[in-house]
Amino acid sequence: MQQMNVLREDLMPCSYDPMTGYYRTGCCENRGDDPGMHTVCCRVTDEFLAFSKEHGNDLSTPMPQYGFAGLQAGDQWCLCAMRWKEAFDAGHACDVILESTHVSTLEYVDLADLRRHAVNR
Repeated sequence: MQQMNVLREDLMPCSYDPMTGYYRTGCCENRGDDPGMHTVCCRVTDEFLAFSKEHGNDLSTPMPQYGFAGLQAGDQWCLCAMRWKEAFDAGHACDVILESTHVSTLEYVDLADLRRHAVNR
């Protein structure tokens, strides 16, 4: 199945280090079975990581039992579309790599909002 980004082009990888994606392929792909919709390729910031932790999604604390070293500012990560929208609405959205953000994200987030936070790969 061909994976498309929000620009209606082929989906580009988000990150291999740290390895990201619901399927741990490095891509924010959507095969229809990811209940969290990990489709937004983000470049996280300290501000965003603190916001996410305060709202119950601690992405910065290592969890070696899952092979997760914890994220640091500057890391790219496939984030749940609704988590990004929640951070955006609260004024804490992190940057987005449009080429690596799956088109299904547009079911939850406006492209104009993603563009306001877009950065280059």
